[in-house]
Amino acid sequence: MGCSSCSSGGGCGSTPAGCQNHGTCGTSGCNKLNVYDWLADMDMPTNYKPFDIVEVRFKGSRKEFYINHENLYLEMGEMVAVEPNTGGYDIGHVSMTGELVRLQLKKNRVTAESVTKKIYRKVTDADIKKWQAAKDLEWETMHRARKLALDLGLSMKISDVDYQGDKSKATFYYTADGRVDFRELIKRMAESFRIRIEMRQIGMRQEASRLGGIGSCGRELCCSTWLTDFKTVSTSAARYQNLSLNTLKLAGQCGKLKCCLNYELDSYMDALKDIPNNIERIETLRGVAFLQKTDIFKKLMWFSYPGEENWIPLTTDRVKEINQLNKEGVKPEEIGAVVLEEVVEEKPVSYDYENVVGQDSLTRLDDRNKKKRRGGKGKRKPDGNRAAPRTENKTENKPRAAGQVAPKKDGAPDTDGKPKSKRRFRGNNRKGKPGGSQQPGGAPN
Repeated sequence: MGCSSCSSGGGCGSTPAGCQNHGTCGTSGCNKLNVYDWLADMDMPTNYKPFDIVEVRFKGSRKEFYINHENLYLEMGEMVAVEPNTGGYDIGHVSMTGELVRLQLKKNRVTAESVTKKIYRKVTDADIKKWQAAKDLEWETMHRARKLALDLGLSMKISDVDYQGDKSKATFYYTADGRVDFRELIKRMAESFRIRIEMRQIGMRQEASRLGGIGSCGRELCCSTWLTDFKTVSTSAARYQNLSLNTLKLAGQCGKLKCCLNYELDSYMDALKDIPNNIERIETLRGVAFLQKTDIFKKLMWFSYPGEENWIPLTTDRVKEINQLNKEGVKPEEIGAVVLEEVVEEKPVSYDYENVVGQDSLTRLDDRNKKKRRGGKGKRKPDGNRAAPRTENKTENKPRAAGQVAPKKDGAPDTDGKPKSKRRFRGNNRKGKPGGSQQPGGAPN
């Protein structure tokens, strides 16, 4: 069996085109409540007679048992033509064979003598084309049926349509709050579609199981992949686990409470045996402390006094002891807080791996910007002003009168009575700086 969501290429066919897992891939279209045949690789005894009942899977989560009266060699995922409830034939996929079917019958409380439907044959190319044409009509048929129900003003929601393999019958699955009189609807649908009509009412959980989807945990819905039975889920399961009673967080795709609330409930119930019940307050000489929080698995209870924000942790044994003293009329002086161990953060172990894929650090651009800023010309002082650039000429650049000679520096040669500067050429000197600018040859402008 293949599906479009597991790259099988265009709907569910006889054999998958992409996953090559024969109907056991990890998508909602292929693993609808499938099982793993852990007896497939085991050698059976010599005189072993194979079990003649086979489990066949149909669209959604519907499974039925059929007798393999012709002893056909069948494998999991293979398409077969079977006997339906009414005339004609239906097409399904083999989901279980061999001794596992015997265990499955016992689990579903079905006796082997009560199974009367038969497997006709393995499907042919003509059967597959006819079945595929019937499946292509389901989407259009569902929308047309919804429009007919809306015109009649019926308070029902048609969620899915399942055509029989020979395209002679269609089963309409709908959800409704109460009883719906759909006799007129069936007449109109029979005139419009020219097939036999069957209406079947399902619950909200069954609707989510048939349609599938992704839950808030990021995985496929349990009811559409592996969950076979629906147990009652109540709000008390959330209370025992100290969960917030927020319907938006506790409700699933079906609008009911999530089935996964029952998964860890047994562990919480076992841990709650050591937690004292009905102790909301304890009395001490300091005052009355009220219960704020309970850690079920650590067996700690936090109390606080009115007007104080600090919560005091106590063990369950200490709470029971204080409660017994209060019943006797005794108020202890100290509440006896538990000294919680400080959580020491472990330093992450650094491993030196060679960068073989060319991945760079995310902060590489930040490091370059820091280097550019550090290499600037002027440094900022604490007051925000930029320091003045350094120059070789430390004499004050004061305006001189015409014919006035600049003072002679120590070590400067006195030739022709003309002063000569000892300043050297600096490439970063610009016009307007003290000392003026010079040409590359050393001559002043």
